[in-house]
Amino acid sequence: MANASIFIQDACYQHRYIRSRDTSLIVERPERLIAAKIGLAAAVIRMQEVVGKSAGDPNDLVAALDKLTLGSRSSDITAPINVVHSSATLDILDHPAVKFTHGFPDPNTAKDSNEYLRNLKKWSEDSIEKISKGDSEIPQGLAQGDLYLCPESLNAIQGALGTVCECIDTVVDSNPSSSKRAFVAIRPPGHHCGEDTPSGFCFVNNVIVGAAHAHLKHGIHRVVIFDIDLHHGNGTQSLAWAINEETQRQKLEVEARIEAGNSPPATIPGLQIYYSSIHDILSYPCEDGTPSMVQAASVSISGAHGQWIENVHLKDHAKEGDFWGLYEEHYKKIIHKAEEFVLSTATKNNEDVLVFISCGFDASEHEYASMSRHGRKVPTNFYAQFTRDARVFAEKHAKGRIVSVLEGGYSDRALISGTFAHFCALGLSEEHTWNETWWNKDNLDALQNATKTKKPRGHVSPPLSAPKTDPEPEPWLKQAVSIFQHLEPIPFKTPRKGKAILVEPSSRTLRQRKVGSSSPASAKSKPEKSQGKKTEPVVITESTRSDGQAEDSDSSTESFSTLSSMSDSDAGLPISAPSKKLPRVILKLGPPPNS
Repeated sequence: MANASIFIQDACYQHRYIRSRDTSLIVERPERLIAAKIGLAAAVIRMQEVVGKSAGDPNDLVAALDKLTLGSRSSDITAPINVVHSSATLDILDHPAVKFTHGFPDPNTAKDSNEYLRNLKKWSEDSIEKISKGDSEIPQGLAQGDLYLCPESLNAIQGALGTVCECIDTVVDSNPSSSKRAFVAIRPPGHHCGEDTPSGFCFVNNVIVGAAHAHLKHGIHRVVIFDIDLHHGNGTQSLAWAINEETQRQKLEVEARIEAGNSPPATIPGLQIYYSSIHDILSYPCEDGTPSMVQAASVSISGAHGQWIENVHLKDHAKEGDFWGLYEEHYKKIIHKAEEFVLSTATKNNEDVLVFISCGFDASEHEYASMSRHGRKVPTNFYAQFTRDARVFAEKHAKGRIVSVLEGGYSDRALISGTFAHFCALGLSEEHTWNETWWNKDNLDALQNATKTKKPRGHVSPPLSAPKTDPEPEPWLKQAVSIFQHLEPIPFKTPRKGKAILVEPSSRTLRQRKVGSSSPASAKSKPEKSQGKKTEPVVITESTRSDGQAEDSDSSTESFSTLSSMSDSDAGLPISAPSKKLPRVILKLGPPPNS
């Protein structure tokens, strides 16, 4: 049995910025996935070293991966991990968990409203036409500065959601050979998106859709969410509040029927969500001090009105020792409150709990200064220690089941070091531990240099003297590069149609919601708007990849080749420049990054 799984969805590369060839200010970029894979590759090798002979020689692991084809969906290798190159997707207009999250009933017809989802699909499909006319592909009234779409964005969004659902099917599977912990490397992120309010790079809420899928298909009635992104997950909190509100309403109706001497209806328990966040209250979406956003990001409520929300603010610390004092006294509160949640909501069947980590790495000590410009950063070791503590909680209350989903994290080093530390703690068994020197400066420098794929441009003069020979890289580094090459297959530009495999979803009914309901925790930031029943199969397509290498980019300052430098003809862009100056994308967080 693998201790943990990695789920990778390469369709997520297709979501890219197409308003301009200049992508120097675009921090939510396809290359984020490459950085995450570098960190994951390093984690796999270091874990293999620690586990030792019981998991086989690291060279055997590399050899095992050599035998895999690009069409493989899963590799159960001799390491304590399982790698899944997912090709899962779903139809956002016709999937129960997506409609549970982003659709709501029309009071006039009693049918689910998919207006937002239909709009999202149309915005993506019409993006090139809009841009060619000099307009923005993002409608007026939505945040132009931190949202962008292209025609293939829908593939990325649906692939991301499909992969989260596939991961949950694996983690919740009763088969003892299935790994109970997993990291899902997807983009775009999701925790800023509410029911019909995209913002902060997010168009759908990946984690809440995953929670809904676990509830509808697998009977998971209680979900714990630990959000460790630098930014408050306002969208996730707003959705959790609405779901809890509906579950509480149903509960009160049942109690009233019993009190009146009537038999309670035979209903399935509603979904209850505990949402918690450690974040910087000075950063997006609270940076401009909007009262509703600051209030929502500061809510702490334990059970009243059926709500379970805990927000903890990052604090300044002078040195790392001070940070760990804050961690024990302050930041671990979100885990203590989660224990209160599961104990207070316990049922006869106490096996209906699933833990999610909304795993953002933008609070990292290595994040761009322009992204974390208030200095509320955490050491890399935080991503290992918090993960270990969340695992202890999950072992006690959730049968060890944890699904970690990538949210933020924008510089290469923040993503590499963060995924490295996080997955080591997620994958190593209790009797093994990590070594914090694995992600020290020298090792991170070596790792980034070893995965650098820059190509010389133009004429290169021969050296006047014999070049210096680089020292032989350490064995772990060579093996990490080999693992990375398997995690990072050649990216594709346009997907090909694959054979469809149909996986039947649950036939459970979806929650009923009232249109226009609001709460302090579901407030939306300006200029956003204020915040089912048919079941169809999830569509999972076979892996679809091409043989074309991505070109490099002059403007890239990253340690690997960029995917966002496709030619206009590749991307389907108009040849002529737009007649209007289109908005640039940057998340209202200050000047462009310098590194």
